[in-house]
Amino acid sequence: MKDHGGSTGGFAWGTAAWSAGILTLLVALPPMARSGLRDRLATHWGASGQPDGSLPLWAAVLVPAAIWTVLVVTAVLWRAARRLRGAVLASGGVLLAGAQASIVWANLRHPDWHDADPVTVGAVATVVAAFAAGAVGVLTSRRPVAPAAPGRGPRMDIPEGERRVWLSRTANPWLSLLAAVTGAVALAALLVGIGGPAEPVWSLIAPFAVVSIAVLACSSVRVRVAERGLDVAFGPFGWPVRHWDAADIEWARAEDRTPAQVGGWGYRLSGLGVTVMLRSGACLVIRSGGRDFAVSVDDAERGAALLNSLAGPRARRP
Repeated sequence: MKDHGGSTGGFAWGTAAWSAGILTLLVALPPMARSGLRDRLATHWGASGQPDGSLPLWAAVLVPAAIWTVLVVTAVLWRAARRLRGAVLASGGVLLAGAQASIVWANLRHPDWHDADPVTVGAVATVVAAFAAGAVGVLTSRRPVAPAAPGRGPRMDIPEGERRVWLSRTANPWLSLLAAVTGAVALAALLVGIGGPAEPVWSLIAPFAVVSIAVLACSSVRVRVAERGLDVAFGPFGWPVRHWDAADIEWARAEDRTPAQVGGWGYRLSGLGVTVMLRSGACLVIRSGGRDFAVSVDDAERGAALLNSLAGPRARRP
């Protein structure tokens, strides 16, 4: 287990360093070349190789940085396997950085954006490099999966005729803040587009809105164990809800987990199964249908004991 946690921790730190490095490059490259650039840059080229679209210098910095931020947040919250997330971040980072470098180079020392150089060679090289980076991301993200060791958890004595219910709730204020910030960006872009001379930039609004909704749904959970089984309700509105019948739960237990072990925050998919990671520490872990599910909650030991007591008699019935 230590090897597994160390490997995942290294991946998390590598992802953070790569994400910060690409963001720094995207933001810093145009200002570093400011003396050779004008206030407006060519950012799109037609089939003839001539520039046919432009953005202000500030937008040429903000747009790729915003796209990269959305991509990183989506990858962090993505349920896909780690090697796929590594490939997306590697290829996406190289693609955006290469495109930014090509745009800056094409606009250098030209008094007007209409005179910018073609970017055909740079575009081809960037696409090839992005594919290569994606392949490297897959290879370097591979690791042997260490499945959770099966085991029976605690049990609770329930007197005949009694019914018991266990409730717990956990929230992550940082995820809530991230959801608020990305939602505010989407709303601000929409209002500026509606009230300004230009049309709303949907390519900027939609990704931030989607990320805001997804992060908000993973920012808190409410967990309920009762006679009918386990319910996990997501987000401040308690929707969506995942349900497991008590008879379908093979076992439940409490287990300490960290974001490094499961690959980050939010709804994570790793070698340990699915984990809803909102804070380090105790998680309620269940196995159903041969698959493990864990959620960060307080008093997880008591919830596991009640689930085992409810599931046990049913599981033994013919």
